[in-house]
Amino acid sequence: MKIDTNLAVELIDITDNVIEEVNKSTILNGICVVSTPHTTTAIIINENEPGLLSDMFDLLNKLVPPGAGYKHDRIDSNADSHLRAMLLRSSETIPIMDGKLALGTWQRIFFVELDGPRQRRVNITLIRQT
Repeated sequence: MKIDTNLAVELIDITDNVIEEVNKSTILNGICVVSTPHTTTAIIINENEPGLLSDMFDLLNKLVPPGAGYKHDRIDSNADSHLRAMLLRSSETIPIMDGKLALGTWQRIFFVELDGPRQRRVNITLIRQT
């Protein structure tokens, strides 16, 4: 799946896209792996509530402030993006049960852009339980 991001840092809810892929498959039980092949992006599962999303960005800024003299910034000024991605995940694995993603009531799947805007890719891998 391709994603065009619009901001330097943003969270994009991709849950419906992932559900669509699971629905197109004939898998009743198995796992769904959602991953990103980029070193300045992440995949997370959390609640899609605006205050919480803002809190996530605030926390990342406190933990890894931009322009803090990172050595990698001498190359392309995006060390904070790489370091933030390191704190998050590059993939999430979700069970498929009875043909549906086994997500909790408030759980949503997010693509996290940390060095945008860019065109990105998300891989959705479905594995059938044997």
